[in-house]
Amino acid sequence: MLKTAIGTFDTREQAEKTVSALRNKGFYDEISIVASDQAKAGNQQGLASGSVASGVSTGGVLGGLAGLAMGAGALAIPGIGPILAAGPIAGLLSGAATGGIAGGLIDWGLPAERSKFYEGKVKEGKILASVRSDETKADNAAGILRENGANDVEVHLASNPGA
Repeated sequence: MLKTAIGTFDTREQAEKTVSALRNKGFYDEISIVASDQAKAGNQQGLASGSVASGVSTGGVLGGLAGLAMGAGALAIPGIGPILAAGPIAGLLSGAATGGIAGGLIDWGLPAERSKFYEGKVKEGKILASVRSDETKADNAAGILRENGANDVEVHLASNPGA
């Protein structure tokens, strides 16, 4: 049975460290990252302080996260604007762009309320990281996310295992 471990990061460096830790534990194609390409008002990290958004804007394409090339790409999401998505979630978001990030997360089994919460975090300039895998691996991934400074870490059962 598939589960999705999900969390947010404040900086690109935290996200990169976590992706490296996940890879060291045997996670590869299961890792997804979503980051906004805009600095939002009130977001103190802004475009100049090493956020994922700054890497996207300057062509860095997630810096050390660029290894998540499977399906990586820039998307325009209504109500959010330009984002960069890498990993399995990229294809899901490109197919459901009208539903935004929340629509894609709902398709992965997250409740609508939590999906909207995470979409809001991306709007704020946070980096969304998720790992979709079997039950045991997803629970382990949640622990790795927490150990590396992720906020709002949750694990959700996939309602649509084929998605």
